[in-house]
Amino acid sequence: MLPRHNAGTGYPRSKYDMGKNTYQISPHRYQPRTSSTARRRRQTLIKLVVALTVVLLFIFFLWPTSSIFSALSFGFISSHGNFQLENLRYYDLSNVQGSARGWEREERILFCAPLREAESHLNMFFSHLRNLTYPHHLIDLAFLVSDTNDRTLERLTELLEELQADDDPKQPFGEVSIIEKDFGQKIKQDAESRHGFAAQASRRKLMAQARNWLLSASLRPTHSWVYWRDVDVETAPFTILEDLMRHNRDIIVPNVWRPLPDWLGGEQPYDLNSWQESETALALAETLDEDAVIVEGYAEYATWRPHLAYLRDPYGDPDMEMDIDGVGGVSILAKARVFRYGVHFPAFSYEKHAETEGLGKMAKRMKFSVVGLPHYTIWHMYEPSEDDVHHMKEMEQERKAREKEEEEKAVRTQKIKETFADPNAQWEKDKSIIQNLAKEEKLADKPNEESSKSKDSTTEVSGSQTESKDSEKESSVSQKPPAENESASSQDSTVISKKVSGTGDKV
Repeated sequence: MLPRHNAGTGYPRSKYDMGKNTYQISPHRYQPRTSSTARRRRQTLIKLVVALTVVLLFIFFLWPTSSIFSALSFGFISSHGNFQLENLRYYDLSNVQGSARGWEREERILFCAPLREAESHLNMFFSHLRNLTYPHHLIDLAFLVSDTNDRTLERLTELLEELQADDDPKQPFGEVSIIEKDFGQKIKQDAESRHGFAAQASRRKLMAQARNWLLSASLRPTHSWVYWRDVDVETAPFTILEDLMRHNRDIIVPNVWRPLPDWLGGEQPYDLNSWQESETALALAETLDEDAVIVEGYAEYATWRPHLAYLRDPYGDPDMEMDIDGVGGVSILAKARVFRYGVHFPAFSYEKHAETEGLGKMAKRMKFSVVGLPHYTIWHMYEPSEDDVHHMKEMEQERKAREKEEEEKAVRTQKIKETFADPNAQWEKDKSIIQNLAKEEKLADKPNEESSKSKDSTTEVSGSQTESKDSEKESSVSQKPPAENESASSQDSTVISKKVSGTGDKV
């Protein structure tokens, strides 16, 4: 009989019981008996795995670039046998340095346009976009909408959707970005406020911030060029991108003028921010505070710099270049590598300049080429100043007063005609009657004149006929020979004598 205290576990209670004759169960030696069904299922599964592996290896060696294998490899094995991540991108920036014929090398351009309360200019701006001859699919558009209170954003979205959905395959552009960011710009957008001297320094610094935000958010490794364009350019060549790119300069700008009314001279230089440095300006900069910003075109800062705008010749060579230090922001074409090297729009006083003029100074300091084209001109929209508006109001008042005076004069003349008989009307009637009588007399005299003319013509004809007969007789007589003439004369004499004798008998 087994002890009761050892029956539960099958193990002896102590090491002293190991040699005794007791009943033991060894769990580590116990193996359950497997059924034939489980063995067959396991063998089938192994065969399927082996077959699938063989098939995949066959597909891989037959089609090395198969998408199935790349999918099963979870993107860690490339078609070239190198291990890489699926979201890894490789860019060779040596291929996006910019060249003189970028449209042939399919170089991409980043087209940047800062917008602020520009709703009224967008239709004109998009007409310029449509007319660009540079391949549209190589142009990426980037817009920054800031500090605006009108429908600039809504209208921009509408025009972009219409442009990108155009039926013409040459019209849609590449990537389009719209960025919203306010910078606290308090200066109004009218010409007087924007171009006032007191607002220039703070306004330029905020504009520099806006440009830097737009550039940093939209510049891609695939861009070779960056083109900045104001939305209120009225006239520009359709080939402006190719024309500027052909010079193969790091930064290049055209000349910018604006049309004026005839009473203001017809035209005027607009962008005075493109200039060459002068000794006078350098001396002036040393006298200014650290945060001061020199701006051109104002009497407060007499720099005596040569301005690109004033050197324009309408008949000059449009490809002529001029080295400049300051850059105007209306239209700028720059190589993307300039910005990748660190050149930007200073939002502070950099060598006493900011924004685009500071960009030019910084680029020159970093040994980049900065040029302008004095004879290649684009035209900015005319924005009347307060003085111009006041003068135009005066001209409008003068025009209305002149028209009113002419109307009053016409009314007075009409009243005089209605009050007093007009002798001219009676004279015209009498004149017409006299002319009619004269015509009737002429018509009555015409038959008599014609009959007299016919009689005269008949008499003239008969006279001419007799004259012709006499002349014929004379000619016939003159043509007879002398013998015949003598016989004829003798016959005539006999006839005459007979007649004489006859007459004598009668007598």
